[in-house]
This record gives sequence, structure tokens and C-alpha cells, in this order.
Amino acid sequence: MSQMKRLQDILRNLRFGETAAFLPTLLENAETNDDTHATFLMNVMKYEQKRREEKKVERHLKWATFPYHKTLDQFNLGEQNSLSQKQFNKLKELIWIEQLYNLILLGPPGVGKTHLAIGLGMKAIYQGYKVIFTTMGELVQTLKTEEITRKSQTRMKRIRSADLVIIDDLMFMAMNQSEANLLFHLINDLYNTASIILTSNKAPKEWGELLGDPAITTAILDRILHRVEIIHLNGDSYRMKHRKSIFEQESVTN
Repeated sequence: MSQMKRLQDILRNLRFGETAAFLPTLLENAETNDDTHATFLMNVMKYEQKRREEKKVERHLKWATFPYHKTLDQFNLGEQNSLSQKQFNKLKELIWIEQLYNLILLGPPGVGKTHLAIGLGMKAIYQGYKVIFTTMGELVQTLKTEEITRKSQTRMKRIRSADLVIIDDLMFMAMNQSEANLLFHLINDLYNTASIILTSNKAPKEWGELLGDPAITTAILDRILHRVEIIHLNGDSYRMKHRKSIFEQESVTN
């Protein structure tokens, strides 16, 4: 067995798998640059650290289950008269996650609520936070099946251990008392441990109509609104405004 192969095996045994695969290139670079032993060792450690961080981000992006990847740089702030550049910058700083603040993004369909939530979630992942994205419908189904399926148990474990939980389309459907109770217990579990982003086209004062139980509604609102920033996104639907037409520029008289 060659010395290179033995070195790679040792690195793999030490769980430096990424570095083991890249070792020939690291050695070649060291020879080309006449690196000292200390510099070479530093480059080895820095490479392994970099790859571990990249793989961690890849893993957390997968666990987040975003329906699509859209960054904050792709968010067209010019379409939003209700959100200033200063406010947008403050959101991007993510200090509110450390402060355990919640965000409620309100507005009609198509104004960018989900895009903004995903953009904030992706930035949080790149800054080392654990993020989970779920729609309200998916969340209710997962809560209802937690005790009977391993998949739901794993999913709920990740949600409860996340730093940021994004619940999309909150209150888009009415819930029975059992479902509302499950939602309350989750919100209670996340209280003082995680930040929550909620997107909805219904203001908090309307949630009681869909939750049904006034006591549960009050308890949920009490925890969510304790530390919250409510952002009203308005204007025309972005999807409708920038929609494509199969007719292009043809006249109806053609």
C-alpha cells in the first residue's frame, strides 16, 4: 500500500473524509508553493472545516424542505410600498432570531409573503441557524400522525429543535378543536426556544373564526404576539403583474 493510500485511510479513520479525497491536490499545492509543514497542516485543517460547514448547510437546506429556493437578493423591494429599505435591512440582520421575535407576514396572495419568508430562512441557514419550512396543511397532518408514523416523528423532532420555524398559509382552512389543540401545544413548545414566521392573508383578529375555540385562540395569540413584528405586504399580485401570456402581443382582432 502506498504512503498516499495509508495517509488517506488514516484521515478517513479520523473522520476527515473530505480531506482524504482532496489530499493529492493539497500535497501538490504545498509542493508548488513551497509551504512549510505548519502552513500545509493549516491548509489541511481549513479545508476540512470549510467542507464540513458546506455539507452542514447542504444538510440543513434539505431538512428545511423549502418548496423552492429564493434569496433575499431576488426579492423585489420596489414592489412593496409598505416595507422600507431600512426595515428590510433590519430583517436581513436576523438579530430578531436571537431575540426570539416572531414575524407575521400579512397580505393577499401573490405579494411575496412566501418569497420573503424563504429568503429569510435561507439566509438564517447560511448563518448557522436550523430552519424548517412547512405549510399549514402539512403541519396539521404531521401533528395528527406524529404518534403513529416514524416519518412524522422525525419531522416534528426537527421542527421542535429548530431555531426558526416558517408556517406558510396559516389559517387558510378551518380547524377542529383537536387540530387547534395540537397547534397550540406546538406553539407552546416553540415559545422561548425558537422564532416563528407566519404568512397569512388573515389578520390575527380573524384567526378565532377558523380555530373555533376562543380559549385556544387566546392562548396561541398570547404566545405568538408576546414578541412579534407584523408586516403588511400589499400591492398588486406579483405573479399576476409579471405573468406570461400564451398570446404574447397578438391582437384579438388578428
